[in-house]
Parts: sequence; structure tokens; C-alpha cells
Amino acid sequence: MNPSKLVFDNILGAIGHTPLVRINNITKDVKAKVYAKVETFNPGNSIKDRMALKMIEDAEKDGRLKPGGTIIEGTSGNTGMGLAIAAIIKGYKCIFTTTDKQSKEKVDALRAFGADVIVCPTNVDPEDPRSYYSVSSRLVKEVPNSWKPNQYDNLSNSQAHYEQTGPEIWEQTEGKITHLVVGVGTGGTICGTGRYLKEKNPNIKILGIDTYGSVFKKYKETGIFDKNEIYPYITEGIGEDFLPENVDFNIIDHFEKVTDKDAAVMTRRITKEEGIFAGNSAGSAMAGLVQMKDMFGPNDVVVVIFHDHGTRYLGKMFNDDWMLEKGFLDRKGLTARDVVSTNKQGQLHGVELNSTVEAAARLMRDKDFSQLPVTDGGRIVGSLNEQAVFECITRNPEGRTGTVSAIMQPAFPFADITTPVESLSEMITPANPAVLVRDFKTDQTYIITRHDIIKALC
Repeated sequence: MNPSKLVFDNILGAIGHTPLVRINNITKDVKAKVYAKVETFNPGNSIKDRMALKMIEDAEKDGRLKPGGTIIEGTSGNTGMGLAIAAIIKGYKCIFTTTDKQSKEKVDALRAFGADVIVCPTNVDPEDPRSYYSVSSRLVKEVPNSWKPNQYDNLSNSQAHYEQTGPEIWEQTEGKITHLVVGVGTGGTICGTGRYLKEKNPNIKILGIDTYGSVFKKYKETGIFDKNEIYPYITEGIGEDFLPENVDFNIIDHFEKVTDKDAAVMTRRITKEEGIFAGNSAGSAMAGLVQMKDMFGPNDVVVVIFHDHGTRYLGKMFNDDWMLEKGFLDRKGLTARDVVSTNKQGQLHGVELNSTVEAAARLMRDKDFSQLPVTDGGRIVGSLNEQAVFECITRNPEGRTGTVSAIMQPAFPFADITTPVESLSEMITPANPAVLVRDFKTDQTYIITRHDIIKALC
């Protein structure tokens, strides 16, 4: 069927051939012409439809996916949507695992297409049995006639973009594209598209957008996989705490990191200033593009990928209460930076996961801390407060020789150093007695408690 006729035998024929739209207002200070590849025009409202169908079709061809089978995948929502749509047409069942940081809209959308969705904790290692990677791997062993696409390491992912997205962009720009800007998660979009474009013109620069809390940028620049780079972040759809096989660092020329706040604010700006209702990763990509504006000249043609639709973030980036709670909307008054400046001892001190409770108690006593982050090889995986230490030591004398892992609570939430004190105070609750504050410019992390806020205000 000829896509230009817009008549298809089923919804799968509508995948791809998305428009390229000029960005005019946000990029006023960018010398180049900037175009967005708006992937919300796919049936599932995201670019993931392309690779989802490709993975299924390749698995059908080589026998990994059999008639009447069950597709089991770990997904942030968009890949699951693409898989679910194809599964309906092709007669498969779907079970998806996702993380508790994903928007409720994404989970609800997957269930609307008949998929079973299991929500797993975000702040655990990929190897942890509770992670959404591990749960999906376990289920595929337990469910008869099932198949796991494994979008991170399945090279059909990047091949889909090599065969479709790259050629479309080349044709739409009449071969004039000079830079491609893409948020990097699985790596399939940027590396598949980038590989095709570089084959057409090796001078095209492929620019990846990363987030703080992800390992990609440092690994690209140093070759070091640094677990100290890993910590919880809010931005959806980009960044990882491992290296997917679809990420070919030889194709990506540069990584630009974007903060959660800048990504969230830009997500809203795209809608208000360009009339395009795009998602969080589009906000990250546009914010990164603006940060890199000095890399572009007046004769350059820059294409940025808008991965998915804004409707999946109505409870988050497009919700004022959520934005205020996270400190992403500006308020007058004191900020976290002011609180930190009044308490130089607030710079982060943590205790290792396998440390004894007694050692943690001594650190809290010597530093006069009421709570501590718990780390595992430099990565923040939990928290410890004086109440838990007190109960452990007083109720069970032998407990002091046990490890911190036995009594730790979930990790403290992260906030940007520009977060208003009013928002910080809302984030500090009985369940979260402290907030970790990150200064991305100086690469420092601080811990703020109720006492610190009272001290700053009084």
C-alpha cells in the first residue's frame, strides 16, 4: 500500500512517515534552522511504534514468537503501547513491567489496550529481582509460549530506525541535515537513524541528550562506567544506569546533559510557544539543543526528535501542582541554595549498604546527623534515620552488628538546588525526613532536613 494515499488494511500501516515541523519561537537565539520530527503522529503517539513492529516481525520470521504467544517486556510505556497495538492486530497477549516513576497516564493507556501491567520500584539495580528488567525476565521463563523483545539489546530496535526514520529525515531535508539531536534511552532511535545519516554524509553530527543520574555522557567521554553517576531522576524516556547494546557510542558524537527542571520547563514551553503537544523527552531534547546553540551556524539544518505525546504527562509536567511540588515552577523567596549556604555541613555524607548499624550510629553521632543516605558502590539506594537506628540498638542489642541494609528505608527524594524552600518543606514528610539537593553546576549533593529549613528561615 502506498503510504501517501493514507489508506491502509489495518492500523499498522499508519506507522511512520511522520512530519518534519519547523521550530520558530524557542529557537530564536539559535542561528540554524531547527526542525522537529514529530513522532506523535504514529498510531500509538510515539516513535516506539516503529521498533515495536520491527521487533515483532523479526521474531515471527525466525520463530522466537509463535502464534497465540505472549509478549513480555519491561517498558516505560511507549514501547509497550507499540507492542500492544501490534499484538491486537496479530493476535498476541501482552504482559508489561514498568517503573513507579512513570506517569499514571502511560500505565492506564497500556491497560486500555488489554495489556497486563506490573509496576516495579525504580531505585534498584537492574540485577535486583524487584527491578522491571528482572521481573520481565523471570516472567518469560514462567509463562508458556512467551517471548521478551528486550528493546535495550534487541538490534531490531535500531534497525527499524535505520530502515525508516533515517531515510525519512534524509528525504524530508533533501539531504541538507547537518545535526541530529535525540534523547538517548535504549539507543535505538539515535543509533539507527544516526547510522543511516552518517552513511549518507559522514559530516553529519549526531548529538545525544542525557540526564543527570545517567551514565551515558561520562562513559562516552572517558570510557568509564561510573556508578557514582547513578542516582534517581525524574525525566522520563532518556538516560540509563546500564549500557544497552543498541547504544553505539561510535555513532554518537557528543552527549549533552539536561537537568530535570530544565527538561520539565521546556516540555511546557514547546506546547505554549510552538503549539506542539509533545512529551518529556522532547523537552529534554529541546533544552539540550538550546544549551548547544553555539555549536550551530546559520547554514546548518538541525533535526530534533519529538518522541511522544504530551497527554502522557498530564499528571506531571503539565500539572501545576506537580511542577510546584518538584520545585520546577519559580517562586519568590528562599531556595535550596540559601538553605545549603547556611549549613556547610549539609554536604553529603553516606553510609555503605554493608556497613554495620553500629558504624552508622557512630557516624551520625560524630557528624550530628539525624539521617543518612545509604549507598552501594557510590550509588544511593536507600536512607537511614536516627529513629530506625535507635530502635535497632535498644530493642535488639545484637542488631548493632547487623548491616544497614536490614533497617534502611527508601532513598530520599532529589531536588534541584534552585528549588524554593516552600517546595522543599512539602517534600519533607514523616516518610521522607530529608531531601537530597543537587547542584549540577558544581557537581555537589547536599542533604536538607527540617532542622536546616528552620535554621535558614529563623
